Amino acid sequence: MEKAVFLDRDGTINEEVTYLYRPEDLVILPGAAQAIKKLRDHGFRILVVTNQAGIARGYYTEEQMHALHQHLNRQLEKDGAWIDRFYYCPHHPDHGIGAYKKACHCRKPDIGMFEMAQKEYDIDKSRSYMVGDKRIDVQAGHNYGIRGILVGTGYGREERQAGESLGEEPFYDFYAETLMGAAEFIIGKERKRHG
Repeated sequence: MEKAVFLDRDGTINEEVTYLYRPEDLVILPGAAQAIKKLRDHGFRILVVTNQAGIARGYYTEEQMHALHQHLNRQLEKDGAWIDRFYYCPHHPDHGIGAYKKACHCRKPDIGMFEMAQKEYDIDKSRSYMVGDKRIDVQAGHNYGIRGILVGTGYGREERQAGESLGEEPFYDFYAETLMGAAEFIIGKERKRHG
């Protein structure tokens, strides 16, 4: 079985850009490549799970998204990092066009993308994590049966503050300001496990 870190894309690995699809608009967040490399060096599969409503809305095509992912990996590789696999949901229940308009099992917080990964990689859930900047990322991880980490990049800090202002119990298992902070937490947990 394999241990994996599932990553949201926008706001977690790269700067949040509304309906990002053009390679020239991609900006990797400071330290994100180094965090991914650190996790890889500790034996984690790195798997992206991303809702892509822009495809559903007709703003860009699946081919354009794949080209962006290839560009993202080329940029990460400059720092010795890369994503093993990108899983994406191109559907939206309300705003989709044609075949893309549907409520599907792959759209986070549902777990279809995780189940695809499970088939490919035989994921060890007890040693795997979901990291993202939104509540739905953490919820998706929990729905799949793994721990969910909220990062303060993207929408994360606002999501955390919104929950705190309502007096909610934290909806995440750990909060880190950055992806590097999340990586260090995960690696620390792994070290404790091996004592």
